[in-house]
Amino acid sequence: MSHPLVIAEAGVNHNGHADLAFALVEAAAKAGADVVKFQTFKAEHLIIPDAPKAEYQQRTTGAGESQFAMLKRLELSLALHHELKAEAERHGLAFLSTAFDSGSLRFLVEDMGLKLLKLPSGELTNAPFVLEHARTGAELIISTGMATLGEVEQALGIIAFGRIAGLSEKPIMAAFQEAYASADGQAALRSGVTLLHCTSDYPAAPETINLQAMDTLAAAFGLPVGYSDHSMGSAISIAAAARGACVIEKHFTLDCRMAGPDHAASLEPEALASMIRDIHAVSAALGDGIKRPQPAELSTARVARKSLAARVFIRAGETFTEENLAIMRPGTGMLPLHYWDVLGRPSRRDYDAGSLIDG
Repeated sequence: MSHPLVIAEAGVNHNGHADLAFALVEAAAKAGADVVKFQTFKAEHLIIPDAPKAEYQQRTTGAGESQFAMLKRLELSLALHHELKAEAERHGLAFLSTAFDSGSLRFLVEDMGLKLLKLPSGELTNAPFVLEHARTGAELIISTGMATLGEVEQALGIIAFGRIAGLSEKPIMAAFQEAYASADGQAALRSGVTLLHCTSDYPAAPETINLQAMDTLAAAFGLPVGYSDHSMGSAISIAAAARGACVIEKHFTLDCRMAGPDHAASLEPEALASMIRDIHAVSAALGDGIKRPQPAELSTARVARKSLAARVFIRAGETFTEENLAIMRPGTGMLPLHYWDVLGRPSRRDYDAGSLIDG
């Protein structure tokens, strides 16, 4: 793929309604996304009943309702997952969903047959869950919001262990570190792990993005790096593409004014389509890094560059001088680089004023 994998994050912006979920799949396809992503969870396995909402959730949905009650309303049925996957594939999209509990992960892998999984930022330090992801054998996209480099390395050590260790080997820190340091562990990571830089705030202000951390992740771990965008608008996603992100993930909604925790920080379909077009254009513009004229420039060069020319009529045998030579367009004659070589030499033929010198 010549452009980043664009994941249109529907998340919970279906508000628990099947018709909205199907409409989001269609909107993602029309916008030109590669993947449409939802979230899979059972509230009772994810959160204790009286857990408070995050600050951004309180801003968007109010503080009266518990996070548990909110998430319970946003669950998707297992049957609907299958229908949404079929709908996504009918539109030429890959289907992806983020699991937030072990039962949901098993469902996505064993029942849904997903070969690509996304580990969300909030689960990066959930070592048993990270290990469960690793042992599925699926390709992994790891979001790193809220994380230090050390925490990312710990998670990668767990993944390396899960990829190469036998089920009888005890999962302990020393084993994770050994797996991460091994050639087999590093090869396992390179063969199926992508890191996403992320700022876990909704919306994330530009000054909190630290987009250069993408470069830090790439240098530290030698893995493909992308960007999960929670900022307003599309500028940061486009900038991430310009920095070489291999994956761009962006929340989208049918209407930013809808009730729900993530709508306000999401793109509407037209804006999503515009962002994807810009990402594709930026990716095409990156090229291969070799500085050389492009084929499209050659005709311009013939017009825009200059050649040695006769400033006035020059007779055969007359000496070329600063007074009778000029440097003028087009660039189809002798290069100006030869100006000093020509000075003082006799002309081999007559040149009319304004004609190109040919030697």
